[in-house]
Amino acid sequence: MNANAAFSSSASSILSLLTPTRVETDVAARNRSELFAEIGAMFAREGLIAKPLIDALEVREKLGSTALGQGVAIPHGRIKNLAQARAAFLRTQSPINFDAPDKKPVDLFFVLLVPENATEQHLQLLSELAQLISDRALCSDLRAAADDATVFALLQNYNLSQGTGIGKT
Repeated sequence: MNANAAFSSSASSILSLLTPTRVETDVAARNRSELFAEIGAMFAREGLIAKPLIDALEVREKLGSTALGQGVAIPHGRIKNLAQARAAFLRTQSPINFDAPDKKPVDLFFVLLVPENATEQHLQLLSELAQLISDRALCSDLRAAADDATVFALLQNYNLSQGTGIGKT
């Protein structure tokens, strides 16, 4: 198996963690606290308890911002008693300050929750997310998408091995 095939195969694992109910494109959050509350509510609708999720995201942010620049962030956390990793995508109505390295506000949020002891999986999924969001064309499409269903389809149909990536031509 060549490296691209292996990477493409592993990339599908992050995208397979998304469900249509975990994609929201009209999030009214005006700050980090409101965003985390929305994330907690999203996962609470699936039966998870919101407070530990929010706490884990806040603890991680205190270590350093999960914003990567270009208006994108990957809030993530390790969750006690979580059976399997879960991912979500949120797009805010207006960009919010997230202490990004380029000082630009963030409007695209890829959220990752992993079981407390899933260190290797956590790092692999974060790596896959970083590769996914490095595609400027994809981020532009995600910003322009009309609704949740369109964003979900864009992400499910994305082939990471053919992405352009930031700084690539």
